[in-house]
Amino acid sequence: MLNRMVMTRAPLRITFVGGGTDLPFYYEKRDYGAVVSSAINKYIYVTVNRKFDSSIRISYSKTEIVDSVDRIEHPTIRESLRLLGIENGIEIVSISDIPSRGTGLGSSSTFLVALLHALHSYKGEFVSAEELAREAVRVEREILREEGGKQDQYIAAYGGTNLMKFRSDGSVEIVNAVSHDSNLKRVEESLLLLYTNRERSSTEIHRDQIENSSEKMNVYDEMKKLADGTLKAICDGDLDTLGELIHKNWMMKRSLSRRISDSWIDEKYEIALKLGAKGGKLVGAGGGGFLLLIAEPEKHRNIAKQLDLRKVDFGFSQSGSRVIFVGE
Repeated sequence: MLNRMVMTRAPLRITFVGGGTDLPFYYEKRDYGAVVSSAINKYIYVTVNRKFDSSIRISYSKTEIVDSVDRIEHPTIRESLRLLGIENGIEIVSISDIPSRGTGLGSSSTFLVALLHALHSYKGEFVSAEELAREAVRVEREILREEGGKQDQYIAAYGGTNLMKFRSDGSVEIVNAVSHDSNLKRVEESLLLLYTNRERSSTEIHRDQIENSSEKMNVYDEMKKLADGTLKAICDGDLDTLGELIHKNWMMKRSLSRRISDSWIDEKYEIALKLGAKGGKLVGAGGGGFLLLIAEPEKHRNIAKQLDLRKVDFGFSQSGSRVIFVGE
């Protein structure tokens, strides 16, 4: 039985260390990749509604009205509807809390997880976080053949602050940050997220990283080694160690592709360090989007002002994708 209306939300994410080791060219050759990331309380919302007629209406950054799934331009919506066997008579609307396209917060996969969750619920089907993540990976990586890893789909589905290990056999191990609330809160309050107002294509950056990847494997090995210590620093509320590890990861990641950073970003980062930031990085594949810094909270305002970048208030999200409304 089809529900009349369903609304879901899935969290965007920030990555601390290990990004890139979740790509198959790495973890399939090195037994596993390891990423530490956190879902944040900025969300992508998807509403699915049964239409009176048999047409399909889709609203995202543009609006599509078509009479069959095959005519849908948006690739992930088209393939998701095909995968779930929904042919017509449906309206899909997507909105986001903050600018998300090309900003490094995992928005493409987050949208897909929220969409799949909404479509399953629309059909009256329960789906687990693991099933959602695996299905999203299948659509993006197998059906659409888009370059990229698996961390975004899993963090959007599961939520929380986690160390995720991506095994060569395709399985994913998730270790949640178990900590005193006061320690996690200390880390949360120390994080400063600044919008660079620059977008980039993660697909191009991932493709650039994969080229001549054999020469870069030792860099990924070193990035992976930072994961356990980073999770411990988060659990302990150890800001100095966390900042140092994030900084080390960023220095290594910058060496992987000329697209990851540039002189403008490097200058902003150096100024932030001089103003008291303990470490930081561009969130996501790099090239633009959001700059994540760790600093004592009383220094945040001055850092944002001196860098002339917009501060985005956020917190951690312990919940992954959720159905937040079901109509009859």
